[in-house]
Amino acid sequence: MNVQPVADLTPERRRALFERDAGIDTVRSDVRGIVERVREEGDVAVREFSQEFDGVDVGNLEITDEAERAYEAIDGDLREAIDTAAANVREFHERQRPEDWRAAFDEGRELGRRFRPLDRVGVYVPGGAAAYPSSALMGVIPAKVAGVEDVRVATPPAKEINPATLAAIHAAGADEVYSVGGAQAIAALAYGTESIPPVRKVVGPGNRWVTAAKAEVRGDCEIDFLAGPSEVLVLADGTASPEFVASDLLAQAEHDPNASAVAVSDDRETAEAIVSELERRVGERERAETIREALASDASGVLLARSMSEAILFAEEYAAEHLSIQADDDETILERISSAGSVFLGPHTPVAAGDYASGTNHVLPTNGLAKVTGGLSVEQFLRATTVQRLSSEGLDDLADTVDTLSRAEGLEAHAESVTVRLRERPEHESEGESEGRDDRERLPED
Repeated sequence: MNVQPVADLTPERRRALFERDAGIDTVRSDVRGIVERVREEGDVAVREFSQEFDGVDVGNLEITDEAERAYEAIDGDLREAIDTAAANVREFHERQRPEDWRAAFDEGRELGRRFRPLDRVGVYVPGGAAAYPSSALMGVIPAKVAGVEDVRVATPPAKEINPATLAAIHAAGADEVYSVGGAQAIAALAYGTESIPPVRKVVGPGNRWVTAAKAEVRGDCEIDFLAGPSEVLVLADGTASPEFVASDLLAQAEHDPNASAVAVSDDRETAEAIVSELERRVGERERAETIREALASDASGVLLARSMSEAILFAEEYAAEHLSIQADDDETILERISSAGSVFLGPHTPVAAGDYASGTNHVLPTNGLAKVTGGLSVEQFLRATTVQRLSSEGLDDLADTVDTLSRAEGLEAHAESVTVRLRERPEHESEGESEGRDDRERLPED
C-alpha cells in the first residue's frame, strides 16, 4: 500500500471511494423469488430455505425460551459485559425520547405535536454460529425505549445458535425470538407466516441478501435503510498516533473483504507511518486474509491532503459511516463536517467503543447515505402526530387566508368548510368558548 495524494486520484479511484453501494444488484433476482415464496407459502418456505442456505432442519421457529436460558447459562463475565453494554445503550437512547407538546401560537390558535410508538417491529440480528450480541442490543433497545410493546427478533439458525447472541437478545428485552435468517427472515417479518406475525417495520444490519430483501419489502413494510459493508474514514493531522489510526483501519477491515477503510492526513510523515503500521500489524490479526483483501481494494487507502481543509472537504463528500477525527483541533474540524453516521473524537475514542459499549448505536448509514439520514434511533420507532384547536376567533383570523388559497387551487369546498362555520357562529359566543370544555386530555402547554 502506498500513500496517494487526494489531488492525484483518478476518476476510477474516486468512483470506488465515493460511489460505494450495498452490492445487492447481483442477488436481487434470487431474493425476489425467496421473498415471494415466503409471502405465499409461509413456514414451509422458511424451513426449506433454512435447510438450503443454513444447512439446518428447523423445527419450532420460535426460540424465545432458548434466549432466556442462554442468558442464565453464559459465563458470568460475558453476562456482565452484555449487561453493561445494554445499560449504556439504554441510557443514551433514553435521552432521545421526544416529549409531547401543545402551545398557543396566538389568540385562538393552539397547536402541538405528540409521539406514539409503533405497535410491532422486527429486528434482524446476524448470527447463527457467529456471535453478534452487540447487534441485538443496538436493534432491540431503541425500540423498547420508544415504547414498542411487541419487538420480534429473527436470527439465523444453526446446529447451536451462539449463546452470546441469544443472551443479548434476551437482555435487550425482545418479546419473541425466531430461528430464521437471510432474505427469508426479512420476508417472514414483513408479511408474516403461520408462526411469525407481520410487523410494521424491520431494522437491523445484514449481508447483501438481507439488504436486498429489505429493498424488496419496502413499500409493504417500513425499513430503516439499506446498509452496505462497513466503512471508516479517519482524519489525522501530524499529532495523530499512526498506531492508533492503523488499529481503527484494521478493525473495520476485518469485518468484510468489501469493507472500506480510509485515512486522510495533511502530514506526509504521518500518512507514511500509518501505511507502515498497517503492513507491520496486519499479519498479527486472526482475520488477516480478510483484512488484506479489504485494504487492497480501491475503496480503501491512505491519502495525503494538501491541507486539513482539503481533508475536510473529502470527508464531507465521503459521508462516512464511521468518522474518526484524530487531530489537535478536532472540535473545529467537527464543526465543518455535517455528513457522518457516527463521529469519534480524539485519540482515546476507538470506533470499536461505539460498536459495542459506549452507548451510541452502531446501525448506521453507509454508501454516502449519511448525507440524508442518521443511524438507528428511538425516533425511528415513533409516529409523530400534529394536533390543533381553533377558537371561533382563531378561525376568523385565518378565514381570508384559507379562502384565498383554497380558491386559487380550485378547491371551493375547502373554502366553504370555513365559511359555513363562521355563518353559523352564535352571536353570544365569546372568546373563551372552549374554556368550559373538559380539557383533561389536553397536554401541558410548552
